[in-house]
Amino acid sequence: MNVIPAKVREQLDNASQSHLLLFWDELSASQRTSLLNQIDGTDLKMLDQIWRSSINDDSPLDATARIESAKSPGQVVGQPQSAADIDRWKQATRLGERELEAGSVAVITVAGGQGSRLGFDHPKGMFPIGPKSDRTLFQIFAEQILARRRRHRSTIPWLIMTSDATHAETLEFLQQHNYFELGEDTVHLFQQGSLPALDAATGRILMNGPGELALSPDGHGGLVAALANAGLLDLLAQHGIRHLFYHQVDNPTAILCDPALIGFHAQQRSQLTTNVVRKVSPTERMGVLADINGRTEIVEYSELTPEQAERCDASGDWIFWAGNTAIHVFDREFLEQLAADGGKLPLHVARKNVAFIDDRGAAIKPNDPAKPNAIKLERFIFDALPIAERTLIVEGNRTREFNPVKNRDGADSPETSRAALSRIAREWLAAAGHAVADDRPVEISPLHALDADELAQKIASRTIRVADL
Repeated sequence: MNVIPAKVREQLDNASQSHLLLFWDELSASQRTSLLNQIDGTDLKMLDQIWRSSINDDSPLDATARIESAKSPGQVVGQPQSAADIDRWKQATRLGERELEAGSVAVITVAGGQGSRLGFDHPKGMFPIGPKSDRTLFQIFAEQILARRRRHRSTIPWLIMTSDATHAETLEFLQQHNYFELGEDTVHLFQQGSLPALDAATGRILMNGPGELALSPDGHGGLVAALANAGLLDLLAQHGIRHLFYHQVDNPTAILCDPALIGFHAQQRSQLTTNVVRKVSPTERMGVLADINGRTEIVEYSELTPEQAERCDASGDWIFWAGNTAIHVFDREFLEQLAADGGKLPLHVARKNVAFIDDRGAAIKPNDPAKPNAIKLERFIFDALPIAERTLIVEGNRTREFNPVKNRDGADSPETSRAALSRIAREWLAAAGHAVADDRPVEISPLHALDADELAQKIASRTIRVADL
């Protein structure tokens, strides 16, 4: 294609984005086709509205009023304390196990990020985290799913959301490892969408190269549209999947397909159930769940001043205590409802430094953190919370379930996550009557045991030798 389609030129002229065609004559036929596809997939009117809103600092709800109206979440299943609580959790666990045995559960792993903050130049799911074996995050999750399948004698599909940056390498990695015995036909990779970065001062779409828009992943909130576009919502419905267990790839101690969480979700007919943990301090950098104007919402830590974060209710408890672990259970029909509405959760604006080429084709790399040159856009899956008619919050066990790998060192680092995996293994062994020194790395594959009870049974029956762990 040598001639620029008149309709495309007109659209770009009307949107003041005609610079996207500046290098047309230099492009190959395939590059021109790619550029036109990128432009066709871009909502120019929406981007203009977002940019104008960002420079006018328009906000649909006054931030201060929103925070001041927040209350501690009301619909919460707390950690069991009393005998009645323990019985309630056991009932939920049995119900969740029946849902798993019925084949009505699938897993969604959000794995679109690179391990850049860890100094790891690959998809984060490939990061080695096993305390003794260096098993990767992907392997730990695959083994959990395989162990669940064997325990509940059902197929649990694994859906992995990738991005442009991680898709090809993730697929190759899974193929090299034979999908960790899960079966290629039950593992489904699908890519999240992308959105262009905008020049913060002018609203012009930035270009990464002569025929390439400066695109970045549209956030975990792109999940809904990505599932629908890949045909996976239809496939899940055909296979009788009712509940989707959602987690992010950076937390190796997440209990995939947790029967208790699934059971509470099914019991309450919840459309969106969220696992939370108690923050260790009011100012801990975690988003929190709160009730705002009768709806459950996420309040980001960046929205709170230290004084607001420390606010307490009438009983003296923190209002903003319920830290978001990014572990959810979704009702499939609720996701279908969102998809029918376009799957477009609200877009959030982040001001960042983004490299680009100028109108002469010269590479520009802004690096002033005080004056970011660009606006990047993303959607957050937790924005589905206030849309849902029925939500539920379940408090998890923080030391057992939430030990993410986010930073190269310090808190939430490989060191702390490996230590947590070892600690959990030692606790299970101690419960089975085998004390292990605190300084000894210990690792228990989910294929050996999914929980402390299973480990104790296998040790007692000599199916597993403690010396091998």
